[in-house]
Amino acid sequence: MQGAQQWTESNSRSFLDYGRYFVPERERQIDMIADLIPAAPRSLLVELCPGEGLLSQTLLERFPDSRLLALDGSDRMLEQTRATCRDHADRLNTATFELADRGWRSFSEPPHAFVSSLAIHHLDGRQKQILYADLAAALRPGGVLVVADIVRPPSASGLAIAARQWDEAVRSRSLAIDGDLAAFAEFNRLGWNYFRNPDGEPIDKPSSLAEQLAWLTEAGFSAVDCIWLFAGHAIFSGRKS
Repeated sequence: MQGAQQWTESNSRSFLDYGRYFVPERERQIDMIADLIPAAPRSLLVELCPGEGLLSQTLLERFPDSRLLALDGSDRMLEQTRATCRDHADRLNTATFELADRGWRSFSEPPHAFVSSLAIHHLDGRQKQILYADLAAALRPGGVLVVADIVRPPSASGLAIAARQWDEAVRSRSLAIDGDLAAFAEFNRLGWNYFRNPDGEPIDKPSSLAEQLAWLTEAGFSAVDCIWLFAGHAIFSGRKS
């Protein structure tokens, strides 16, 4: 990711190849995101930037009466999501979009939930504020927004801790899966650890956790909370009253 101005299909390929190593506590994150969505039969769920499709797959399995719309700017990611969710193809729709655009934020049916993992940090602060307000307006009452993303610690010591924890997580994952450090070496070669060089990655624009919780509240969400934080990655959510 070093020096990239925008996400490319090369980034998508790297993420698909190495996501299982690079995303801290990936399976646990997926379960927690699903746990934050209240049951609602025959509802519409929307995932922003599904990547490999593992979260989409979990949601389709966890909510067997619901339909899921997966939106991504990468054809490669959508192709992989369809492959991952092939057993639920009758309840999955996919479409290309640009996250920062506002044209896709109107729906014929109010969604019950929006979820997003490792995507919204590509928007700047103002774009995040607008996105959260638009999603709050689009949700049906009782619906939720659940975000899993990297967040920027406000201090140098916080950045150092996040960087060290992320390195340690990828190193441990590499050893656990393959018994060697090849994936960890690739993590370093690609410069994937944002917290090692936070001002050198134009593609990455994470805001602080405190800012984003405040923006959710300003957008009209209630029960705004962060339920998990590790290695500079957070899961936070809000509910539309």
